[in-house]
Amino acid sequence: MVTDPIADYLTRIRNAQMANHRIVEIPASNLKKRITEILYDKGYILKYKFEEDKKQGLIKIALKYDPSTKLPVIQSLERISRPGLRSYAKPDEFKRIKNGLGISIVSTSKGVMTDKEAKAQNVGGEVLCSIF
Repeated sequence: MVTDPIADYLTRIRNAQMANHRIVEIPASNLKKRITEILYDKGYILKYKFEEDKKQGLIKIALKYDPSTKLPVIQSLERISRPGLRSYAKPDEFKRIKNGLGISIVSTSKGVMTDKEAKAQNVGGEVLCSIF
């Protein structure tokens, strides 16, 4: 049993990139599906596919690499809020990631979204992770 499924999700992506894998498979949940959609919308992953099986389902993510340097597009995945130390922020307290080049993923009362979307909607929430 995994005690922190979001950290497991990020670690699986990080490990797959370090091994230069093209596709990574991750056990699905609604929160992980939403994070995957955000990563795709912001251009951090190539594509994704949600597969249903008899248990909880699977997320297949095609990782994105720079064609000229063969380096992964995602340079850093960092878990901010952990089960032992939750991190919450108001709309004006969101920290900029890499001078505005990265994103933070925030779980708000209006759903899971990026820090910029949460600031635009003037809602705060739990800062799940940062990506750049």
